[in-house]
Amino acid sequence: MKRLVMARAAAMAAVCVPALAWASDTPLYQPAPAWIVAPPPVPAGAAEEFPPIVLLDFQKRIEGDRLWSYVHQQTRIASSEMLSQAATLTLPWAPDKGDLIVHGLTILRGDQRIDLLAKGQKFVVLRREQALEQRELTGILTATMAVEGLEVGDILDMRFSVTGRDGALGGRVQDVIPLVAAPMRIGAGRVRYSWPKESQPKWKFLADGVQATPVTKGDFTELSFPLPLAKPRDMPEDAPSRFRHPPLMEVASFADWADVSKTFATLYRTDGLIGAGSPIAGEVATIMKTETTPIGRAQRALEVVQDKIRYLAVGMDGGNYVPQAPAKTWEVRYGDCKAKTLLLLAMLHTMGIEAEPVIASVGMGDFVPERLPSAAAFNHVFVRATVGGETLWLDGTGSNARMADIHDTPGVGYVLPLRAAGADPFKVQTHASARPISSVVIDADESGAVDLPSAVDVAFTAHGAMAAQLRAAKSQIGPKEQRELISGILQNAVGEGQFADGTITVDPVTGDVVLRAKGVIGTKWGMEDRRRKRALGGLQSDLRFSSDRSRPDWTSIPVVAPPVFGVERRLRIKLPDAGRGFTLDGVADADQRLAGYAIKRTTRLANGVLTSDERMDALGVEVPAAQIATERDAVATAAANIPHLVAPVDTPRRWTLNSVAMAQSSQIKAIRAVYAKAIADDPDEMSGYQSRASFETGVGNYRAALPDLDRVIAKEPSIELYLQRAYVQDMLGDRAKALADAERARQLDPSNQGATARLAWLKAENGDLPGGVALLDQRIALGGEQKRSARQDKAALIGEFGDAAEAVKLYDAMIAEKPGSPNLLNGRCWIKGTRSVMLDTALKDCTSAIELGDSTLAALDSRAMVWYRMGRYPEALADLDAVLAAEPDMAGSRYLRAAVLRAMKRDADAVADLTMARRVAPQIDRQYARFGFTM
Repeated sequence: MKRLVMARAAAMAAVCVPALAWASDTPLYQPAPAWIVAPPPVPAGAAEEFPPIVLLDFQKRIEGDRLWSYVHQQTRIASSEMLSQAATLTLPWAPDKGDLIVHGLTILRGDQRIDLLAKGQKFVVLRREQALEQRELTGILTATMAVEGLEVGDILDMRFSVTGRDGALGGRVQDVIPLVAAPMRIGAGRVRYSWPKESQPKWKFLADGVQATPVTKGDFTELSFPLPLAKPRDMPEDAPSRFRHPPLMEVASFADWADVSKTFATLYRTDGLIGAGSPIAGEVATIMKTETTPIGRAQRALEVVQDKIRYLAVGMDGGNYVPQAPAKTWEVRYGDCKAKTLLLLAMLHTMGIEAEPVIASVGMGDFVPERLPSAAAFNHVFVRATVGGETLWLDGTGSNARMADIHDTPGVGYVLPLRAAGADPFKVQTHASARPISSVVIDADESGAVDLPSAVDVAFTAHGAMAAQLRAAKSQIGPKEQRELISGILQNAVGEGQFADGTITVDPVTGDVVLRAKGVIGTKWGMEDRRRKRALGGLQSDLRFSSDRSRPDWTSIPVVAPPVFGVERRLRIKLPDAGRGFTLDGVADADQRLAGYAIKRTTRLANGVLTSDERMDALGVEVPAAQIATERDAVATAAANIPHLVAPVDTPRRWTLNSVAMAQSSQIKAIRAVYAKAIADDPDEMSGYQSRASFETGVGNYRAALPDLDRVIAKEPSIELYLQRAYVQDMLGDRAKALADAERARQLDPSNQGATARLAWLKAENGDLPGGVALLDQRIALGGEQKRSARQDKAALIGEFGDAAEAVKLYDAMIAEKPGSPNLLNGRCWIKGTRSVMLDTALKDCTSAIELGDSTLAALDSRAMVWYRMGRYPEALADLDAVLAAEPDMAGSRYLRAAVLRAMKRDADAVADLTMARRVAPQIDRQYARFGFTM
């Protein structure tokens, strides 16, 4: 209920687009007026059954131009947590509009009625501007009370009224009340309006299933209905606001929309507002002198209002409808949408430019035609100007608008012009903005190999409001915070990674802010159809359209319009081998409209460089229900046609680069330079060290990775880092240190199966197979979700280091429990093949695993081992070729193929494979020596 009370008070003062005598600035304590009737009865037992609102009674009376709002609320204190919340009451009101009147505050405890007001408890008034951090001066006061003596199980009974009269409404009244609806439960509730029968305010339910009919009682008409309402119909989350608004009731005495328009037009008359010789007059004269065209003058006036007047909403002293005078706005150099609009109008009119104010509902603009005509339907005001027969939309509360933006359209839905002759709402027809809100240029060096991280130079340009925010941030934060800001924005724009040499540059002429940095981001290349491919639809890849209108009651509901905005991206990629053998798949160029967006793309591959230019604009238009299926299909089709860069089969990979190639690679040099600079800029930030260690590990430079891992682990130890360092130590041949790190990893979390399995393996490699098996037996004995993986780890461990027959028996038992498991069948096949036992059944195991599994590479590798043991080298080679065509960096498969090739007397090819296998896994010989291989 507290939220409803706050919402009602906020509705009185939150509208951006009225001057009255100041009412009492302290709460009044008076009996309820005579027109208040008894509340609806609370059903028997409701006080115990309904959490936590027992009674919620709204009674409202219209008396001329005053609205009296009475609330009676009973709240059951059901728990100690609720006691701590409900024991402090807050009642906000706007004293420039009316009074807060407290009628009663009572604790109901069984048969007891404890009158807190009679005991001397009073509300204290807080005068702090609670919304100041949101740049609002509301003028709202808050009466607070810490309720004394309240206990769990009590019912707190509170009755109060808020009166309101707003001179800006021209003698009219308006009210919007949120309605409680299921699934919220209350014991009893009601809304009751009354007004003199000779007056005829309009009323409207914006809710489902409300049944109410006005009745005449004496001199008044009453309209009453119970709460809560029935549960609103479910609506798709992507439905426009007119379908998804909360249940509301509106009451207003405006005749129609034209009446609203005429009433508020008087507040925006500009005659005489700019005095001769005033500072504003001087500003206008300067504009007239420097700009020769009407459109140039309009733009300069808008720029002045945006840049020289900071935004501050003023809702006090009648100001939530009445705009501040231009002279005052210029003097204090702040103003809200009303003040900025009036100032801009005055300047434009002085320059002879046709312009008028329009009011809008930001966020619910499509809902306006459904609303009852009143000012409560709007929350914003700005300017509609006409220059050379063209409509310009000029919003003084915007920022950084320049001539390039002058023709842009706001995505606010319906607007209502404020005219002396009156007007009706109409919908703003939107189109793509002239400039995107952001432009990013990415120069990527991927010339070393297509599985290395990408070294990038990035320039990110922000326009408009985004630029204004960045400009403000640059002036308020220090160097470290600026680096973090740059990194956050660029990671969102180009991908996760490390950035260095970041700068923020402000262009005072265009208003743009440019962020530049060098970076290292994860590779965008992946395997598809046994080829390395890179998707190029950066912006379009983010477009999702999965709207569902399959429910019968949703078939006519459109998809909400996205806000009007544009983004663009240019990507240039320097390719390996000067682009030799690289090709493009998919549709290189596009110019289409998809699901409310306009998308343009060009893609070119020439001279070893791939260049992709993209622009995507949200057009601010809904997708009609009848087009949803078609648009969904079009988006899916367009996604399937996004161009891909395809590398040749023999394209360089990180493990194909020898020391000379790595030393000469511009990509690797750039990557290392970024990591070094990022670390130098902030030596206490560990992410740079960790990223560099991962990179050096990935290129086989294990010794270089160790110092960075040592640094990170000393400050931020983790299971993953210990295991990473254990792997590095193992690749360097230091099994004792690898074992020690695995021990530390498991100590951090003994329940971590990955750490346990790795430690068990290293124990076995260091000659302690029983110790490794004991660790896994402990995990198996504990049961739970990890039991199955621990059993497989044990079988694999014994199969590698112990009795092959025992390992096969362990697999036999698991397969008996879960027949047809490709993973288990492959595990048994691998042991039989590597240990050269039961080869007659090994082949069947591997073939079954291949036939049953989705991923066949491991089983093909295992079967190749069996073929090799059987001396069937062509079959082994065929399986290994298939594996390495899909995953060329599988070191074990390369090592085995080297053995197969040597057996086939193809020594030169064998040497090439053996070299690659040792580069990927320096300890590969040690592992295969356990299987009897000598290379």
